[in-house]
Amino acid sequence: MLKLLQNEWMKIIKRPGTFVMMGLLLVTVVLMGGIIKYQSQDEKPNPNWKLEIQTTIAEQKQNLVQMENVPKGQREYLEKSIAINEYRLEHNLAPNGEYAIWSFVQDASSLIQLAGLFTIIVAAGIVASEFNWGTIKLLLIRPTSRSKILLAKYTTVISFALLMLTLLFGFSTLVGWIAFGMPEQSTPYLNYFAGKVTEESMVFHLIKFHGLSSISMIMLSTMAFMISAVFRNSSLAIGLSIFLMFTGAQFTNLIAIKFDWAKYILFANTDLMQYFEGMPLVEGMTLPFSVSMLVVYFVLFHSLAFFVFRKRDVAA
Repeated sequence: MLKLLQNEWMKIIKRPGTFVMMGLLLVTVVLMGGIIKYQSQDEKPNPNWKLEIQTTIAEQKQNLVQMENVPKGQREYLEKSIAINEYRLEHNLAPNGEYAIWSFVQDASSLIQLAGLFTIIVAAGIVASEFNWGTIKLLLIRPTSRSKILLAKYTTVISFALLMLTLLFGFSTLVGWIAFGMPEQSTPYLNYFAGKVTEESMVFHLIKFHGLSSISMIMLSTMAFMISAVFRNSSLAIGLSIFLMFTGAQFTNLIAIKFDWAKYILFANTDLMQYFEGMPLVEGMTLPFSVSMLVVYFVLFHSLAFFVFRKRDVAA
């Protein structure tokens, strides 16, 4: 199994596209840091932030009273915003504090989607490319089962996803430290859950956010891997997976406004942060339910991939 993994990683490393993807990720982090550094030079602390927050709270409470026939999600969003703003006033926590290393890492976490895009490209081609190049025959003549070959390829995809995620977190931390330095006073992250606001360590929040955000990346990469193994078409796997990555959550949100069965859709369950931020997509959804749905989809994707790959005739 170890030799299979080494073989798959050698294939990935020898492709120039792999280093291009890594380079694009790192360059994007640097560009983001430079833009934020340039824009932050003109920003000054707002001494009247308490007055502005008080005005915002009054407006939001008025809007909340007037909202009778609006989706529950909009009401919950306003309730969360009001609770956090009131907590800031009570504990004297300015909304725009010192911009430092962890603030930049939080902003750079938006690039997780870019890392996911690159992982999907690798997952979509790791099986289909073997058929396109004709090298699949060289793999199957070995005294190794097809299941082990496919498992080694999927393990490589997951390890590549973790590499990209670690690279993003580590490099954004380095750029944030160089460009913005360490904060003079640590600023907590305000978490809203079950109607209460609590303080979290910013570092802990960022690690948790990156970890939970990787679930969506892994599930979409698994789907791309399945399409690659079943249809032997990397273009189809990349195109469909990227389309769903950018539109799946939006379509699911629209369906959830009208129908409760939206909770069974994959994209209603990939964002586990909804259970830590206090706003599940559909009423009645719980963390164990979403984990169970993710397991069901995960098993379904792999069942299709392994069944077709083991039964396919590649002698022609």
